[in-house]
Amino acid sequence: MATTYLTPGVYVEEVDKGPKPIEGVGTSTCAFVGFAERGPVNQPTFITNWTQFVNTFGGFIPGGYLAHSVYGFFNNGGATCYITRLPLSDADKADGGRGAKALPAGSVQLPARAGAGAVALEVSAREPGSAGSDITVEVQPSTAPEGKTAADDEFTLVVKKGETEDRFENVTFRKARNARNVVDTVNADSKLVKLAEKESTASVTERMPVPGSYPLAIPTESAAPAATPSRISSGLLIGDASERSGINGLEVAEDATIICFPDLMALYQAGRIDMEGLQAAQQAMLDHAQNMGDRVAILDAPPDMNPQQIRDWRMKEVNYDSKYGTLYYPWIKVADPLGNSSGMYVPPSGHMAGIWARTDSTRGVHKAPANEVVAGCIGLQYQTTHNEQSILNPVGINVIRSFPGRGIRVWGARTISSDPAWRYLNVRRLFNYVSESLLTGTQWAVFEPNDMDLWERIKRDIRAFLTRVWLNGALFGRTANEAFYVKCDEENNPPETRDVGQLIIEIGMAPVKPAEFVIIRLSQWQSGGSASE
Repeated sequence: MATTYLTPGVYVEEVDKGPKPIEGVGTSTCAFVGFAERGPVNQPTFITNWTQFVNTFGGFIPGGYLAHSVYGFFNNGGATCYITRLPLSDADKADGGRGAKALPAGSVQLPARAGAGAVALEVSAREPGSAGSDITVEVQPSTAPEGKTAADDEFTLVVKKGETEDRFENVTFRKARNARNVVDTVNADSKLVKLAEKESTASVTERMPVPGSYPLAIPTESAAPAATPSRISSGLLIGDASERSGINGLEVAEDATIICFPDLMALYQAGRIDMEGLQAAQQAMLDHAQNMGDRVAILDAPPDMNPQQIRDWRMKEVNYDSKYGTLYYPWIKVADPLGNSSGMYVPPSGHMAGIWARTDSTRGVHKAPANEVVAGCIGLQYQTTHNEQSILNPVGINVIRSFPGRGIRVWGARTISSDPAWRYLNVRRLFNYVSESLLTGTQWAVFEPNDMDLWERIKRDIRAFLTRVWLNGALFGRTANEAFYVKCDEENNPPETRDVGQLIIEIGMAPVKPAEFVIIRLSQWQSGGSASE
């Protein structure tokens, strides 16, 4: 004891002899990579709900899938995620993303009173092409009741298209409860246009648009075809951990356990990347997940493929093999918030991440996230049959199917690994959960005296944690001894190991596997006894 006793008396001391409980880590935080209207670029940003995402990164944008995926994540049970907004080019990256535009032609920028090229609002037609042409936006002074003076920070916005006119009087940039915020009001009530507010540090009055008439320059269907879109480099998507950019920049999101990149498909559809670029980015997702060791990448299948085509793509073109990745097919149909009444097809990764989170919270990470209804899904791009799935499931393609009377459900829970030990997604995620929990919960043992007392204490704590895991149904066995073992003794910690400062703990677990194939065998049976027997 370090204390020196010189005066007679009674002394009370706290002695650290008790257990150090190991707490389970979170398993359902998703990291999204993609493109958005606004917000920080190449900075993984923590988001806890849809409203926070809209306030930080904006809403839905034509040709982009990030917002749809994040909305599907929260709608299906997700609670926390990280968003990494990418620039669309190296030039956008250089100016902090201020020049990155997810929206092409079809909008007009209203100049702000601050001058010097300042932009107050970006106005875009809700309907693309010729259907959204001939729209004019007028900025007029605010109106005030008789006998009162109009407010300095209010104005009137008039949107005209032929005989149709939307008039929004006394709107402002203020967000007070009793104020009519111009962005919220127009986006909620106008059927012709939607607004995007430009980031600015100017005052509310300086940010007001200059009065005038501003037509929307939208190319009609007969206009000359646009130039071939410029290619985006794979390096911009893959990123760099030291710069916190791209996929590899997600290293800073240490509690992320799921990775999604839905806008890879947006780039592919827009011609910004080819199939090799798509494969490079998806392989980077798998490599990142494996290097981190605590997360799983959800890959989206390319659009407009039938089962034979997606199988050929999986086996011949990309040929992925990773126990840290999974692949879902086909794309799902959701309601289009931008006005298409027939809905739109989106990559399923964000919705699947939400289902993982929902399953984790209701059943546990050991439950395979399958046979679950996809909330917000109103259709599928391809209706896969039972026989068609028989060529997809063995190669690790998880199919989303529609069942009469049972809705649209996830009907697969496999990784894209060729190793039978890591075939099932829930087994991979269970080991990630246990590994991270033990890594966090045993930090107290570092630099402790490496003796038998330490061995017994650490075995006790790990056994207590794994017993809870077993009681929750994650491990197979009638008793805890059948479900797992923890070995830490002289045999795996000989003197030569202790001399180099190492403590080796060996753990074995028997994870539960999903009942993927339920087989009912029926036969005729001739009763040989009476009913009384």
